[in-house]
Amino acid sequence: MPTIAPLQLERFSISLLAAGGATAREAEVVGKSLVSANLRGYESHGVMRIPFYIQAIADGEVVSQAPLDVLSESATRLVGDANWGFGQVQAGILLDRLSAKAKSEGMAIGTLIHSGHIGRLGEYCELAAERNLISMLMVNSHGAAVRVAPPGGTAPRLSTNPLAIGVPHGQEPLVLDFSTSATAEGKVRVKKIAGEQCPDGWLLDKDGRPTNDPNVLYQNPPGSILPMGGAQAYKGFGLGLMIEILTGALSGGVCAREKTYPKKGNCVFMLLMDPAGFGGAEHFRGEVDQLVEYIRGCPRIPGVERILLPGDPERMTYAKRNSTGIALDDENWAQLTKLAAKLGIAVPQ
Repeated sequence: MPTIAPLQLERFSISLLAAGGATAREAEVVGKSLVSANLRGYESHGVMRIPFYIQAIADGEVVSQAPLDVLSESATRLVGDANWGFGQVQAGILLDRLSAKAKSEGMAIGTLIHSGHIGRLGEYCELAAERNLISMLMVNSHGAAVRVAPPGGTAPRLSTNPLAIGVPHGQEPLVLDFSTSATAEGKVRVKKIAGEQCPDGWLLDKDGRPTNDPNVLYQNPPGSILPMGGAQAYKGFGLGLMIEILTGALSGGVCAREKTYPKKGNCVFMLLMDPAGFGGAEHFRGEVDQLVEYIRGCPRIPGVERILLPGDPERMTYAKRNSTGIALDDENWAQLTKLAAKLGIAVPQ
């Protein structure tokens, strides 16, 4: 299992993307975003995506230098068409535009249709928190990749529909980021490429029987990922259903349907709020500070060193990997080195 220094992996990723059809700016934005995901433990949204992104460019599912067209706009609202541009680039533009609106008006909501995969949602929450803004993000798969079966069902009907909520809190923002399924589809893909089995509780085969084989998700007919929630999976599926509506239907985009949409990407919902425009920035900061202190001060079960809050696991993983390097499994690394040989890019040692 190779271990690569973060800066080396970042430069390698940028080089691959640039050689694969991205502009220098697109390659930098996307490459840094993917390595940032690996640094925080999100292998499913990390550099394993690069071969798929480059194939998407070749297939026309991602368009380099695509503009972000504003379809409708007000002081607190922006409805956009990303024109199948790189998701990290287009969502970053949306974040910037909405941040200015939220600072001016107290809040802003934006949507995107026809966006490439925007990556780890928590990244945008972290960026918003740096601007002292509260954030909420959701995406669907633009009606192109259903993976999750409803409780009691044997066929997938929704994508994994992640949700992220971010709250500023000094240097340690609270960032909740999760799929409404038992696991992200990308984590199943990582297991598939690595030739590994999935843990119990992730997957069902085409007949609705539990399985550990990641390949069943990509067969015809496909298996499915279980909804989040275990015995109360109807709650996870219900949350995923509402996200499907808020992203696909509200934006003017596409919801899950029998005939899948021909391009894979995201419909995006993004909400930003400035605490200064509500109960006041100082009041907000004081209440969040005391709440965090109150929760962290909870008596602990023997053996528990620290009460963890949203964002803590990512920061802990970042600190470790930024120091020791990012480990990639052999098969996913092989996919990148094979791509590098094809594109004529040197592989870091």
